[in-house]
Amino acid sequence: MVYMEDANQTGVIHFHFRPFSKVPEVQMLIFLTFLIMYLISISGNVSISLIIWVNHSLHTPMYFFLANLAALEICYSSTIAPLTLASILSPERTLISLPVCGVQMFFFIFLGSTDCVLLAIMAYDRFLAICHPLHYTVTMSWRLCVQLVLGSLVLGFVLAMQLTVLIFQLPFCSKEISLFYCDVLPVLRLACADTGVHEAALFVVSVTVLTVPFLLITLSYVFIVSAILKIRSSEGRRRAFSTCSSHLTVVLLQYGCGGLVYLCPSSSYSPQRGQVLSVVYTFITPVLNPLIYSLRNRELKDALKRAMRKLLLS
Repeated sequence: MVYMEDANQTGVIHFHFRPFSKVPEVQMLIFLTFLIMYLISISGNVSISLIIWVNHSLHTPMYFFLANLAALEICYSSTIAPLTLASILSPERTLISLPVCGVQMFFFIFLGSTDCVLLAIMAYDRFLAICHPLHYTVTMSWRLCVQLVLGSLVLGFVLAMQLTVLIFQLPFCSKEISLFYCDVLPVLRLACADTGVHEAALFVVSVTVLTVPFLLITLSYVFIVSAILKIRSSEGRRRAFSTCSSHLTVVLLQYGCGGLVYLCPSSSYSPQRGQVLSVVYTFITPVLNPLIYSLRNRELKDALKRAMRKLLLS
């Protein structure tokens, strides 16, 4: 069994992330690109949260869930980006201790799982609003909204805690993580013990937060599309589709990338493919989400315009 050099010297295991490139100029370009995307993501999601908070006309269940999704995206991006940027800027000096890696993995699983469940809750909200409009305000009460969000947080927390604790009980023999953050599969590849149970646990978590919610979203949209096609006015159909199209776009991005990484057999895992897909759902998707929702949602777009006008005139 070959343990890491620094573990023998200090008794503390340290990892480091594999650089994107060995060329310093390319590393600097990647650093600037990721930094810009991170700042856009944070500013976009903060703007959506604030706009929904200050506009009483947006105090509805749909926008309540959207504000929570934006808050999750802020936390999710901040779990990955700072450590990634530090490692790109100074790969030799950025060593990640076992506890730090564990904390990052925990929050990555916790926030990512909650995000996926919340997207399914948003689909359920649209299903009630479009298919059962007369009962919507009674069924989707504020109490239920809060319970659904808290339920998604509790589920994400429990799954993340169990999986992270299970993984970090393993002995590790290598120190280079083939990714830019502490993801489950790359960390499992560093273990010098049988990881069959851990891979099975990851599959169960992936099915719970990816497959089941996606099936519920698909079922919701079957009923939603059927109900929309029955609307006689073209304006009514257009408005109904516009409230769903932005959500559906985000769902396809989130579940598509997640499914390609976590629902495929671990034996077929490719670090190169994992790297590309991870960039999409940790940096690109958090940037696109605010743009998708603000551009495809008329009420939110109008609220943003009013806020910008007020800011420029003040």
